[in-house]
Amino acid sequence: MINNFIHSKAIHHIHEECGVFGVYSQTAMDVASLAYYGLFALQHRGQESAGIVVNDDGLFRDCRGMGLVNEVFSQEKLQALGSGNMVVGHVRYATTGGSNMVNVQPLVINHHKGRMALAHNGNLTNSFALRSQLEEKGSIFHTTTDSEVIAYVIVQERLKCGSIEEAVYRAMERLEGAYCLVISSPAKLIAARDPHGFRPLCMGKTREGAICFTSETCALDAVGAEFVRDIAPGEVVTVDAQGIHSQQGHCGKAPKSLCVFEYIYFARPDSVVDGACVSLARQQAGRFLAMEHPVDADVVIGVPDSGLEAAIGYAAQSGIPYAIGFTKNKYIGRTFIAPSQGRGKTA
Repeated sequence: MINNFIHSKAIHHIHEECGVFGVYSQTAMDVASLAYYGLFALQHRGQESAGIVVNDDGLFRDCRGMGLVNEVFSQEKLQALGSGNMVVGHVRYATTGGSNMVNVQPLVINHHKGRMALAHNGNLTNSFALRSQLEEKGSIFHTTTDSEVIAYVIVQERLKCGSIEEAVYRAMERLEGAYCLVISSPAKLIAARDPHGFRPLCMGKTREGAICFTSETCALDAVGAEFVRDIAPGEVVTVDAQGIHSQQGHCGKAPKSLCVFEYIYFARPDSVVDGACVSLARQQAGRFLAMEHPVDADVVIGVPDSGLEAAIGYAAQSGIPYAIGFTKNKYIGRTFIAPSQGRGKTA
């Protein structure tokens, strides 16, 4: 009864904007700072909590907390994480599960064959069924998130196969819905994207040769990394001491279905998602809106921040002047200030 209540409550409070970030380096380096700046660039995807797990040759050190990235990680906490050759980071805007400390990611799981740190963006549509199956077999859940469901499914598969990447590949056959994963085992960093490609995930390379995985290209820019490519829907990419390996057996099993809200709202304007610039996509959406729904107006005003580019596109297509109508105060949460009161009609 209690579990059903938890699941029911979680399902009715679904938000999908989270950000993931991971780095693999052949040599030990200050990966915690890379994760900090990467997560800072992804802050728009989640403002409720943040976490970093550093992997120093199999030794996991983590720092997680509620709040913004710069609130969770002080200079002292970043220094305490130390150097390592791998890191996994996450910013969260509650997916399934409540907004509290126990649900902060990355999740660190201890199992019979080692340890695993997992960061997840998305939502499973079969989370409730999988969780019920796992609980019936003795699994004890500590969170109310579907991310822990994913972790336990991977652990189940890991106990039956020879490698963590094979376990992730097999787990994907049981997972339904949206998921982008960045996972650290003691010796490998793994990135996986669901066969539909609902959420964005890309790979980059730093000047030092470290490999990065992240939700958006803006995080690569923040750490001075070069964009390499997007992770294909259904693909599993593993990085270890031998290099980069790709498993594409799940690719093409489902139609590509990137969530349109990545372009409309979730993603940062300076990011490039699946080959398309978010800012230009929003402007084009505004042009299409002007063609489909023309209006008689004096000015076009956008509501910060995601609506600004669409308003610019609408104005360009319609010939109606664009005007700054609202200014967002970036220092007081989600507050909007109207600097002027016009008497004309507004689009």
